[in-house]
Amino acid sequence: MTAKTTALIFGFIFIAVGLLGFIGNPIIANSEKAMFHADTIHSIVHIGSGVLFLLFALAAPSSVATFLIVFGIVYLLIGVIGFFSIGTTGMGKVLGILNVNRADNYLHVGLGIIIFVAGFASRKVPAPSRY
Repeated sequence: MTAKTTALIFGFIFIAVGLLGFIGNPIIANSEKAMFHADTIHSIVHIGSGVLFLLFALAAPSSVATFLIVFGIVYLLIGVIGFFSIGTTGMGKVLGILNVNRADNYLHVGLGIIIFVAGFASRKVPAPSRY
């Protein structure tokens, strides 16, 4: 799969997840009973992230692999910071901005790794020189 295709897929998924955060449901909601906690700011961050994925895929395809790598690192760090901020139970804010729960932290770490690896896997390696 190309970096562009990967970014397009993640872009649409992030936008869909962000929009889902505005609709009452048991999976992604502004409720302690939801599997993943996402308040208005968290949902807007998801939509903004999705737009970034799409922009890089469509407007800067030669840089999209690097974007995936950087985004993966950032997402991984958000998950790790979340574990240090709120531990493995309960809810809290990451960097004083994003409301998260334990499941969010695991998801952020997992997605960070997946996006990072996807960026590296889709990088074009220059052909070795014959001389």
